[in-house]
Amino acid sequence: MNPTDTFEWRGRIDNEEPGDSTRWHQRVRPAEASGQGGVTLIGFAVDEGVRRNGGRPGAAEGPRALRSALANLPVLGEPALWDAGDVLCDGGALDAAQAQLGSQVAEAIGRGSLPLVLGGGHEVAWGTFQGLEKAGRHQRLLIINLDAHFDLRTAAQGNSGTPFRQIAERCEAVGQAFNYRVLGISRFANTQALFERADQLGVRYALDESLQSTEGLAAVRDTLAVDLASCDAVYLTVCLDVLPGGQAPGVSAPAPLGVPLAHVESLIDQVMATGRVAAADIAELNPGQDRDGLTARVAARLAARIARGRR
Repeated sequence: MNPTDTFEWRGRIDNEEPGDSTRWHQRVRPAEASGQGGVTLIGFAVDEGVRRNGGRPGAAEGPRALRSALANLPVLGEPALWDAGDVLCDGGALDAAQAQLGSQVAEAIGRGSLPLVLGGGHEVAWGTFQGLEKAGRHQRLLIINLDAHFDLRTAAQGNSGTPFRQIAERCEAVGQAFNYRVLGISRFANTQALFERADQLGVRYALDESLQSTEGLAAVRDTLAVDLASCDAVYLTVCLDVLPGGQAPGVSAPAPLGVPLAHVESLIDQVMATGRVAAADIAELNPGQDRDGLTARVAARLAARIARGRR
């Protein structure tokens, strides 16, 4: 299980433009042991968890599509940008792929860099959490998931619907609090059993319905501010199916309602402003289901927003 560096960063070069016209493809460098600080991109080119969960496969191509969309974005305040390549899933060995991702996440944190994982299915979360634990950033950790789903399912094998249940079980095993907040939950995409499990685990959540208006957004931001003030580190994970299907069609399960992009960005900005984000990821980009590359561009916008918010 080795990461691979096959993506070639290239794009437009504005040689005749006066002033700074640097774009991402001109800034990103291969990750190396001496590359301190900034943001490290780690691709999780895996959709084995989506397949196991009965979803539409294709998220394994997400990291490449996301990098392609990032390549031509202008550099406007981003820190150093590193690319650690992709983690693959050989022969359906999802556990091994998640463990490999955890090692990559821990390595980036060890360099003082923010790991920004590009998925891939949301099974990415179990791997990212393993990296946080390995790096010692799991104590008093607040997990913030922007998502239409709880992803607290029970199953014989881990999949894209089980990662936060797996994290909850790990927290219980080591005597650590499971501090999980989900923003954008759909009452039409989660069973009664999942709502009950969330309540049993003390999960705090906001429905997509409550995030449609500016007043509703303000109320959620106020509650989130209390959570952010009482933690030492934050793990921010964004599932693209939290967005309206019209803004993010390229996912396994497009949302009929979803949370407007501007509100998702507002929440990301609030979280990044704390300076406590230890790891972040963007999950469920499925290029095969996308329309005109729209979802990839939305995902790139969110990734760049996270990078620009790095403190």
